[in-house]
Amino acid sequence: MQKKFDFLVIGSGIAGLSFALKVAQQGKVLIITKANEDETNTKYAQGGIAAVWDEHDNFEKHIEDTFNAGANLCDEEAVRTVVTQAPVRIKELMELGTSFDKTSAGNFDLAKEGGHSEHRILHYKDATGKEIERALLKKIHEHKNITIVNHYFAIDIITQHHLGELVTSKTKNITCYGVYVLNIHTQKVETILAKVTCMATGGVGQVYATTTNPLIATGDGIAMVYRAKGHVQDMEFVQFHPTSLYNPGEQPSFLISEAVRGFGAVLRTADEKEFMQKYDKRASLAPRDIVARAIDTEMKISGNEHVYLDCRHLYRKGFIEHFPNIYNKCMSLDIDPFKEMIPVVPAAHYLCGGIIVDKNSQSTIQNLYAVGECARTGLHGANRLASNSLLEAVVYAHNASLDAVKKVDTISFKENIPNWNAEGTEHAEEMVLITQSLKEVQQIMSNYVGIVRSELRLKRAFDRLEIIYKENETLYEQTTISPNLCELRNLICIGYLIIKHAMRRKESVGLHYMLK
Repeated sequence: MQKKFDFLVIGSGIAGLSFALKVAQQGKVLIITKANEDETNTKYAQGGIAAVWDEHDNFEKHIEDTFNAGANLCDEEAVRTVVTQAPVRIKELMELGTSFDKTSAGNFDLAKEGGHSEHRILHYKDATGKEIERALLKKIHEHKNITIVNHYFAIDIITQHHLGELVTSKTKNITCYGVYVLNIHTQKVETILAKVTCMATGGVGQVYATTTNPLIATGDGIAMVYRAKGHVQDMEFVQFHPTSLYNPGEQPSFLISEAVRGFGAVLRTADEKEFMQKYDKRASLAPRDIVARAIDTEMKISGNEHVYLDCRHLYRKGFIEHFPNIYNKCMSLDIDPFKEMIPVVPAAHYLCGGIIVDKNSQSTIQNLYAVGECARTGLHGANRLASNSLLEAVVYAHNASLDAVKKVDTISFKENIPNWNAEGTEHAEEMVLITQSLKEVQQIMSNYVGIVRSELRLKRAFDRLEIIYKENETLYEQTTISPNLCELRNLICIGYLIIKHAMRRKESVGLHYMLK
């Protein structure tokens, strides 16, 4: 049986939920998510959302900061669109029920993070994303036109390819008709047809061994679009957050927000020497690419597995009020931030590239939008400015919704879509093959395609990954579909794209740093 909806949203983070709420007045909306509805990258966003908010700041400053962080590879139209829409979009979040911290005087408690020239980060404690997610999900459940289902894993988007037509990356007018979805409850693959599909599947952090991203961040949307011959760009620009908590074995890595450095924390080596001033005049508040490389260099010089974040001099009461989750996490590991330094290490955090979209978030595949981290809008250039990502998500979700609402009534459901071919025999050893291959992919990417790269490392990574790709494609063809198998397939695709794009870019810029 095939299900039909006017709008299909794949993913339940800030971008997908924002899009769903705005198109729901024009038709029936289905949101599918492969885990629990609140298990998204949004939920783990601590720092906040950036916007020009008071008389000391202006749009041009925010635009300049974004370009500086992005190594001037940002798209100017994208930057201006996002920055100028920011106050309006954030007011909408407030109207939907999102709370942001205020001072005792009743003004917004604006924070400052690395790369920003002004205090412009609105936040809710150190759990801003979780608060936004809460407010949006409440409105989603109240809307009569929106259905949200958990534990539905999108396998592939449906295009002309599934009708027996030859589709290549040069084929014009590739069209998305819907998606094949594995219902994890029944283990059956269902066909969902949609007039408009919105890809909002988040990031790719799980392609690396150490990441702040949740286990669901396996690049599914980007891989699906790439397999469907959609266009992808800037995959080499993977942002490593400089300060994840060093706690071997914990997955995902716990994030020590950049706002902690904005609050006055200082990076130091094991012998308590401050080192960031050697790398940038902004010291511990330099943009993330600079800080992550500096930490990586210091670790290589010392041979240590981490550096330290020193909070011992900070105002205790204010720190605990601003960062209760970070404080409680440290204390749970017997680290009192006011008596000892916090061990930190860079971790894969955010993808600046992804599915190429235009100003309306329309991808190169017709009737398919991409919003949030899986989309490449041009805002971030070679490196994302802190707290611009939640902002980008709501702005482009808004623009996509306006475009989708205008065209949805001109689109018809595609008939004669075949059901999923469910051939394949379960292999008893399937899980051990999958888990071992996943570890290999993550080690390859972490060791050879991390913060610092070289042509030799990239070639070695490509050769190793190609072997795993061939093995996994054979496994995929022979066994029944499972989320673990599909996620591995998607991560191999993501690794391939990061390596290929890194190989093409010979110069060091932003997050892509090549040894000579």
